[in-house]
Amino acid sequence: MTAPLLETAGLQAWYGESHVLHGVDLHVHEGEMICILGRNGMGKTTTLRTIMGILRKRTGRITFAGQDLMSVPLHKTARAGLGFVPEERGIFATLSVEENLMLPPKVADGGMTVAEIYDLFPNLSERRNSPGTKLSGGEQQMLAMARILRTGARCLLLDEPTEGLAPVIINAIGDVLRQLKQRGMTVVLVEQNFRFAAKVADRFYLMDHGTMTAEFPVSDLPNRMDLLHRELGV
Repeated sequence: MTAPLLETAGLQAWYGESHVLHGVDLHVHEGEMICILGRNGMGKTTTLRTIMGILRKRTGRITFAGQDLMSVPLHKTARAGLGFVPEERGIFATLSVEENLMLPPKVADGGMTVAEIYDLFPNLSERRNSPGTKLSGGEQQMLAMARILRTGARCLLLDEPTEGLAPVIINAIGDVLRQLKQRGMTVVLVEQNFRFAAKVADRFYLMDHGTMTAEFPVSDLPNRMDLLHRELGV
């Protein structure tokens, strides 16, 4: 098997004096979608922030496309090919949909064109001239994903994309993720909505108090339901 596109080994991280990650090991191959499951406060979002370099007090190893990211400054991490969609989405309220979409610079060839993005997200096409403040929560989530897809990033770090959204929007986001998989996009998904994740992910990690306690493929889900009921309450 080829080497993983993204891999962490013994990853530890701190917020000030608070030790929050305790040796996180994970890997994802190109074109694969993995999902990190866990209750609130278990370190899922912190793992993404640490990989991106937003959280700088960290030890261990992070490699992406063969490059050691531990010494890479924050402003160069995105140019390595990682794209982060935070839970809070970060939409600029005073900019239109299309201005938000065009704001991030391209980091590599191979990103989606604006026309392809509007085809993938028809709601955004209809709202392209609307300011960010006029978008629904679901439209903001779609825009946050769309602007990363235009940059040419090879791996998408996606934090809680379904949080607070209506079921019809959650289904639409699931359709988008399946289409991205067909295009070969690599995705690290953080999600509490297990039933949503089960429809899109290839493999799962279960996180508890800053460490990975289980890893299993989607085919093993029937044998893991007792564990998931106990850990997640699903």
